[in-house]
Amino acid sequence: MSIDSTDFATSGGTAPPDRSTGSTAVVIPAAGRGVRLGPGAPKALRELGGAPMLVHAVRATARARSVTLVVVVAPSDGVRGVRALLDEALLEERGLPDIVVVPGGETRQDSVRLGLEALPETIGTVLVHDAARPLVPADTVEAVAAAVRDGAPAVVPALPVTDTVKEVEPRGAGRPEPVTGTPDRSRLRAVQTPQGFARKVLAEAHARIAAEGEGATDDAGMVERLGVDVVVVPGHEEAFKVTRPLDLVLAEAVLARRRARDEY
Repeated sequence: MSIDSTDFATSGGTAPPDRSTGSTAVVIPAAGRGVRLGPGAPKALRELGGAPMLVHAVRATARARSVTLVVVVAPSDGVRGVRALLDEALLEERGLPDIVVVPGGETRQDSVRLGLEALPETIGTVLVHDAARPLVPADTVEAVAAAVRDGAPAVVPALPVTDTVKEVEPRGAGRPEPVTGTPDRSRLRAVQTPQGFARKVLAEAHARIAAEGEGATDDAGMVERLGVDVVVVPGHEEAFKVTRPLDLVLAEAVLARRRARDEY
């Protein structure tokens, strides 16, 4: 059974969630290498609890009730392998929405744009989620989607910053860096994903910012450059990004706790 445009709902048992409440798609760019985790497989394919992080990220976002489609943007030479991987891992899952796999581009921005281009016209709300945030709760995904459906053009989940943050003059090469300022911590937020957008807003951001030759560290940053308002909803501590080996250790601990409590 191909995972491309496949509904994984099966008969019997608990009824699948009602997915008629809105046309919401999730785009998961997963074409990067993730060098900070060290040599080996691309970051999205590093194993967590016996399964690649990508599988966990797809499962987590797909369980949100309003999500009708998940688009995974794979390495351009790895579409067939990623499709087979997801097919095997998720075939027995009940009530998941359609899942498609498309080839990505050279940069994350290119990959998100290609994911957008793969969406059917019926999709009005788009969530962009990092494959490296494999443990985001479905409730957080749903909160972001709901805020967009309620009229916000762009929404990001975020947590208050708990550490004092310093602005510095970068020197590089491990040299001491002069402090230039201390922002008010109460006004700072650490942003997570999925980030949610009205589809037209995100498409315009990718078209205009790319045409201007400018990038951004996240999609919300691109939307901000259009002068469009971005709002914040509460994030979740378990939606952290797995970037370094220590993050992977923490993710394994969170996953083990969930399984022990029958929450996964």
